[in-house]
Amino acid sequence: MFVDVVGTTQTPILSFVLSWFTLMDCQGALDDAERPRHRPFLIGVSGGTASGKSTVCAKIMELLGQNKVDHRQRKVAIISQDSFYKVLTPEQKAKALKGQYNFDHPEAFDNELMCKTLKDIVEGKVVDVPTYDFVSHSRLEERITVYPADVVLFEGILVFYPLQVREMFHMKLFVDTDSDVRLSRRVLRDMSRGRDLEQILSQYTTFVKPAFEEFCLPTKKYADVIIPRGVDNMVAINLIVQHIQDILNGEICKWQRGSINGHGRSFKRTISEQTDLQNGASSTKRVLLEPSTRPH
Repeated sequence: MFVDVVGTTQTPILSFVLSWFTLMDCQGALDDAERPRHRPFLIGVSGGTASGKSTVCAKIMELLGQNKVDHRQRKVAIISQDSFYKVLTPEQKAKALKGQYNFDHPEAFDNELMCKTLKDIVEGKVVDVPTYDFVSHSRLEERITVYPADVVLFEGILVFYPLQVREMFHMKLFVDTDSDVRLSRRVLRDMSRGRDLEQILSQYTTFVKPAFEEFCLPTKKYADVIIPRGVDNMVAINLIVQHIQDILNGEICKWQRGSINGHGRSFKRTISEQTDLQNGASSTKRVLLEPSTRPH
């Protein structure tokens, strides 16, 4: 018997079937951003300029086997604080091209956009991250889409400086590399961007080094794990990778990850504390995996 689904006369069974299909259609039409998402484990990675933050994050991604996974399917994502440099005025850009603009000061970053983006990430939303061009010192129109992931690494020289950002992290890493090594790396990097040696050294002594000592180095005390020598310290890297792998495998409870209330401070134990508890030792907040090689 043919039944007109638009008509007013429907059997209870037909009404149930129609309601079910209507519900399924509505759910299928939901945008990805509207679907419920679990909260990711947010890791902050800080350290001085050219300390190896990006390299450490890339190595973690590689050891987890995520570097060759399609970006839509990755369980681990990396975002750089460099993406959130402010859009410069013509006067500021002219100074930047001469090496006379301070990119290492907290005010150089668009902290409002950075906080909003991180909050969206914590809520499991798809976000568009700005792209910054270091040659022209400008924000490009092109944006990078970051899809929800189980673990998100956010790296930058001052990611621990703003309180609002620092409190979002479930774990905080500080890459501690010798200042001479960092300077040599920065010289090579900036020369590859078309800058001359005199300008690089002048910018380093005028802005980079003082800003590191005033803004970046003091935030080292907030780190849960300090990684001397960066990616060369594979003991530290492997410990961190194992911890992240435990998170991906679901071996760390949701209450430890802060997924109940969304605050990074609800993360209960750092790597050092878990190891201490297993060994029967007293817990500490921070672990220095190897003696620092910094001369000061």
